[in-house]
Amino acid sequence: MTQEKVNAVGWKLENTYAELPKAFFSIIKVKPVDSPEMVVLNHSLAESLGLNAKVVEGEEGVQVFAGNEVPEGSVPLAQAYAGHQFGNFTMLGDGRALLIGEQMTPDGKRYDIQLKGSGRTPYSRGGDGRAALGPMLREYIISEAMHGLGIPTTRSLAVVTSGEPIYRESQLTGAIMTRVAASHLRVGTFEYGANFAEKEDLKALADYAIERHYPEIKKDKNPYVSLLREVQKRQAALIAKWQMIGFIHGVMNTDNMTISGETIDYGPCAFMDTYNPATVFSSIDVQGRYAYGNQPPIAGWNITRFAEALLPLFHDNQEKAIQLAQDVLSEYPLAFNTAWVKGMRCKLGLFNEEEADEALILDLLKIMHKEKADYTNTFRALTLDDRKFSLFVYQDFQEWEKRWQERRKRQPESQKESKDLMCKHNPAIIPRNHRVEEALKAAEEGNLSVMEKLVSVLKDPYAYSKEQEEYSAPPPPSEAMSYQTFCGT
Repeated sequence: MTQEKVNAVGWKLENTYAELPKAFFSIIKVKPVDSPEMVVLNHSLAESLGLNAKVVEGEEGVQVFAGNEVPEGSVPLAQAYAGHQFGNFTMLGDGRALLIGEQMTPDGKRYDIQLKGSGRTPYSRGGDGRAALGPMLREYIISEAMHGLGIPTTRSLAVVTSGEPIYRESQLTGAIMTRVAASHLRVGTFEYGANFAEKEDLKALADYAIERHYPEIKKDKNPYVSLLREVQKRQAALIAKWQMIGFIHGVMNTDNMTISGETIDYGPCAFMDTYNPATVFSSIDVQGRYAYGNQPPIAGWNITRFAEALLPLFHDNQEKAIQLAQDVLSEYPLAFNTAWVKGMRCKLGLFNEEEADEALILDLLKIMHKEKADYTNTFRALTLDDRKFSLFVYQDFQEWEKRWQERRKRQPESQKESKDLMCKHNPAIIPRNHRVEEALKAAEEGNLSVMEKLVSVLKDPYAYSKEQEEYSAPPPPSEAMSYQTFCGT
């Protein structure tokens, strides 16, 4: 690509990750595809990155997003990392992705630009390194929905078809997604450094993570202990947000937990309809390890693996290093619970704090579980005072509602202010699983309009607009019970 074209597009790539020790990555030669075509471009995200969306949507952008051309300044690489997958440690790495660089935005921020489905790498472990259109569009829909919901997340800049089929159980349309992230540093990256690299390499990685995400702790007495604490805080806050919207990640392996605190990898994820803490959608999670109700403790488990990886940097004396780690890890339950209760108060329109608030919240959830109530629509009905909603007929809910209304009256804010608070924290819609599947099926058949409309209404899920009403309905019970998600690899 000529410099003139680069300037027209707006690429301003740097490659600080490539300055890390060589153990953490492999330089990759991009593997061109036959006849790529643009499927969807995230115009608003492109513009915020400093890219010219009109130009990027054309041939110049398509060739870059397909991996056929490399922008000026790019050093394509695949990142090495390890991870505990369903509790078992293994060597991993970018098996079907490459980092083309870090885009510097007009406001001075740095974002990874990664191609997912771009071909084999040294970490592919026998795979073809390619991806299918359905899973790539699925990540596009869900990540943009998460962004609209106010959840820290990686985002999808574009999806292109490759013009080449891929083969899984059947022949599928090949596709490549361009993912944007604050970084792709994972807990698993540090596990890799601790297990397969030298201590100095691990230190270089930790220093890099601090400089990139937590520069304010550089001068702390022990910045590596501070790194553990800051990552733990962000993860506690993130998981609390997941729980508050009924999001189930589906594969909370340590390689899918970011140091930045962003949600990453939307393979078998889904949103809960009927409230049940045991809800699992992922076909590979046969034991329910990553069920909705298990997400908070699993995040704590993953953070413990992060602490173990950092131990050599905490102190030369292992016993002292372990004690430093345990002191931080002991803070996780309270950090999560504080974030969750604070958020749930907002969902119930409560501004101030009372000691009995957590019991009020838990009692509502017990009733919802017992009566098989829809999670999102319960809070939507409370927000709108929708007396036709199913829960309102049950005596136990009526008694609970009386307690709740009395609680609201004990705060100085008005009922209108309380409702406004609820509107800001209770989405009118979520990306319902059946709606997502409907959009993906249409897109795979060449009709993108269903997906485009879905993404459009999900941009502001707190709008409570008329056009969103049809998207608030849960699926038929039979369809909800049989719904299952797959990894998409």
